[in-house]
Amino acid sequence: MDDLKTLDSRYLAGTYGRFNLQAVSGKGAVCTGLDGREYIDFTSGIGVNSLGWGDPDWVEAVSRQAADLQHISNLYYTAPMIGLAQALCTRTGMDKVFFCNSGAEANECMIKTARKYNADHYGKGRHTILALENSFHGRTITTLSATGQDVFHRYFDPFTDGFSFFQANDLSSFTAYLNGNHTIGGVLLELIQGEGGVVPLDQEFVQGIAKLCKEQDILLMVDEVQTGIGRTGKLLCCEHYGIRPNLVSLAKGLGGGLPIGAVLFDEKCADVLGPGDHGTTYGGNPVACAGAQVVLSKLTHSLLKEVEQKGQYMTEKVLSMPKVKSVEGKGMMLGITLDGDSKALAAACLEKGLMILTAKAKLRMLPPLTISYEEMDRGLTILNEVLSV
Repeated sequence: MDDLKTLDSRYLAGTYGRFNLQAVSGKGAVCTGLDGREYIDFTSGIGVNSLGWGDPDWVEAVSRQAADLQHISNLYYTAPMIGLAQALCTRTGMDKVFFCNSGAEANECMIKTARKYNADHYGKGRHTILALENSFHGRTITTLSATGQDVFHRYFDPFTDGFSFFQANDLSSFTAYLNGNHTIGGVLLELIQGEGGVVPLDQEFVQGIAKLCKEQDILLMVDEVQTGIGRTGKLLCCEHYGIRPNLVSLAKGLGGGLPIGAVLFDEKCADVLGPGDHGTTYGGNPVACAGAQVVLSKLTHSLLKEVEQKGQYMTEKVLSMPKVKSVEGKGMMLGITLDGDSKALAAACLEKGLMILTAKAKLRMLPPLTISYEEMDRGLTILNEVLSV
């Protein structure tokens, strides 16, 4: 029988530059490959497996729900969807939720909500959404249009109109757009730019934007697809910045391994979308929502505190390694600035048994939130060996 790599090249579209790992199973933060080797996971499926692999409570919940009711559509009520919505609103202080399937879809929903809010309150023309240079918000045509990186824009024009970009951590760049411009209806931010290189925004900059948005009734939208659901040591990264956005997008870690996206609405936006304004066939899927309820239930105060402590532990260890210049990020969303080719170093780590990500020139670490110190130490030992060559 041909191996997975051969079959992949034969039958799958070549849209991914895969690492040389044929994964078979996983437990906690340890993956087992087809070759029988164990690999320490510093990726959690790009921030998705928030509880690691095979969490028994998560497995039991999704298995039971799959046996009871795997799908029914949004034409009917289901307890897992409503229970998850209630839990999210209670935990975040937001008013309502819309469920979808991915981060890109959640960002699309925020954009549509902002456009409709402004059309309802101001009529046509107040439709421009400001986003940051170096941002990343998804791969659909509209979320690519909202993405401030030219590398993602090749080949796919024309793009959706109505987006402009300003410089991160430069409030004057933002206010320059506002002066005399009556077309701006929303601002879209990642508080830590993930695909842009794990770049946290400055506190003063974010709070300045939030203040100006509130004064001028410009909707503040925060993309927490990667930063949300405990990744930074808070349930939402917004909490670090002391802001309450009008709209927040979630995905990745929320499902614990199953596809799910969500948009949180504050009281201003809670009733903007009515029947027929937006929708999706799979959004609020009972199995995905059952898994997400387990994830939320496990993100206790003590676990979130552990995420902060583990992030500090990893940062201190990595800062003592060769070739490392700095470590950026919050909690367990960390980027390593270093001397050397990040992709070559990531490949070398995998050869020695460590799964690690890249973000532009940086190595990026997004371990499961539940990773043990023993698993962290095994992975950090490998990273140190690779950086010492």
